[in-house]
Amino acid sequence: QVQLVESGGQLVQAGDSLRLSCAASGLTFSNYVMGWFRQAPGKEREFVGGIVWSTGDTRYADSLKGRFTISRDNARNTVYLQMNSLKPEDTAVYYCALDRSAYITSRAVIYDYWGQGTQVTVSS
Repeated sequence: QVQLVESGGQLVQAGDSLRLSCAASGLTFSNYVMGWFRQAPGKEREFVGGIVWSTGDTRYADSLKGRFTISRDNARNTVYLQMNSLKPEDTAVYYCALDRSAYITSRAVIYDYWGQGTQVTVSS
């Protein structure tokens, strides 16, 4: 059974950096995409970015390019979201998700598995 566990969320100041982790377990396949999404109170879940596990190819939401970076550690089955120059509007619950395909989609409904989320709060 696939399980995704996020960690690293916390309260930070505007301008700080933060790295989130998502550890995956129970994987019996090698071709998949790991995506990051976020959801602020009263808003829809928003695509942050994703990485193709086999190739390392990445894709980001246009509004976040240059500040957020996704990477992976194959040995640890862990994907990371490095967030720099954080702003109060980055405050949200951040989720990692897995899609059993080789193409990164921004559509949350496509992803098959989800973590429980980790709260990131950026104070001004």
